[in-house]
Amino acid sequence: MGTYIPHTDDEIESMLGFLGLSSLDELFAAVPEAVKLQRALELADGAGEPDVLDHMEALADRNQARTDRMVCFAGGGAYDHETPSVTRALAGRSEFVTSYTPYQPEVAQGVLQAVFEFQTMVARIAGLPVSNASLYDGGSAAVEAVNLGVAASGRRTVWVSGGIHPHWRQMLETFAVGTGHVIETIPLVDGVTAWPEPGDGDEAPGVVLVGYPNYLGCLEDLGAVRSLCDATGALMVVGADPLAAGLLRSAGSWGADVMVGEGQMFGTSLGFGGPYLGLFACSSAHIRRLPGRLVGETVDVEGRTAYVTTLRAREQDIRREKATSNVCTNQTLMAVTAAIQLGWLGTSGLVEVATRCARATRYARQAVLAVDGITPWADAPVLREFAVRLPVAADTVIERMADAGFLAGISLDGAVEGGADGLLIAATERRTAAQIDAYAAALAKAVA
Repeated sequence: MGTYIPHTDDEIESMLGFLGLSSLDELFAAVPEAVKLQRALELADGAGEPDVLDHMEALADRNQARTDRMVCFAGGGAYDHETPSVTRALAGRSEFVTSYTPYQPEVAQGVLQAVFEFQTMVARIAGLPVSNASLYDGGSAAVEAVNLGVAASGRRTVWVSGGIHPHWRQMLETFAVGTGHVIETIPLVDGVTAWPEPGDGDEAPGVVLVGYPNYLGCLEDLGAVRSLCDATGALMVVGADPLAAGLLRSAGSWGADVMVGEGQMFGTSLGFGGPYLGLFACSSAHIRRLPGRLVGETVDVEGRTAYVTTLRAREQDIRREKATSNVCTNQTLMAVTAAIQLGWLGTSGLVEVATRCARATRYARQAVLAVDGITPWADAPVLREFAVRLPVAADTVIERMADAGFLAGISLDGAVEGGADGLLIAATERRTAAQIDAYAAALAKAVA
């Protein structure tokens, strides 16, 4: 392995001869000496494959934050859900793993149909008629939704709930530097957004972005948000947990113009926070502003059902200054994985998983709040995660709980004002009553 070279001497000589050069030094003569490495690479000696695997496993063993070793109660957009064997088996097929960008529909019908099915499922979850082929993650979907809303409304002010994921809010602030959007974060009161009265502020918002549920797990009043948007003329964008569609009304049924979300829970394993799978759905009125790819169903010259990318302006690829969005790709493999898992679950399966998460969360919340010194962060209703206030710093508790074999949750320090003693806890369908009881017992010791 230490002497592995991809080209033979004969191949190198043939290449140099074709180029009319006498040596590799002459080939690289155009590279300035100042940027050349003036020494040999500091590489370890070559090793056999078993030795390399042992070494890599030893490195992996140093990472303790693994769900196969620790019981996970962390959430905040990345959840420890069950992935059925059928999802892994089908999504891992080479036809999907190695599929090329489907620019040529005549050779990409399989992938195009799979993405079309994904779009259909996301649209049903959102309660909206149109979904794109996915985006990079939930945060990038939120940015694109704001771009769409500002373009549609003609107003650059954006009201963002303080209950939106803090990473999403950071991304919005970053993009706003270039776009000129005015991001106004609306604070939370008792876990839900305290929206201003219509007419407050220098300019009416063009976009209102709210979480459903929000980052603290609390359920926002989307009816009130819809009324606010009607009064101000703003577009209503909902950052929804797609799993919640198993129990809650869809964003579209509340009158949302756009729904965005994170699709990691549908078959994508935890990976240090992403990137994962951005979901994006909207009303038909905004289909021409839809970011990224859109797969449509049509017929070929022989009348057979066929699938193509459609309704995409060339500006999105080649005239960036004229584009409503410069996103011209998607997360195909993870989108197909999500479609497989959703197809496997079906409507009743999605309801069952959401119900089990809600029950586990209720049981966990009762167990945690029974610990002396721990109080609820808010009294608003929750669905599948909740926040508590600890008698000691959350970061300290998280470290102590890791020693006990638990990923305790996520510190709210930096996520919400005064969050240093706040802990966000999630319970998925994988958490058993015994695990939750053990977690609460370990937490009682950690805060003592």
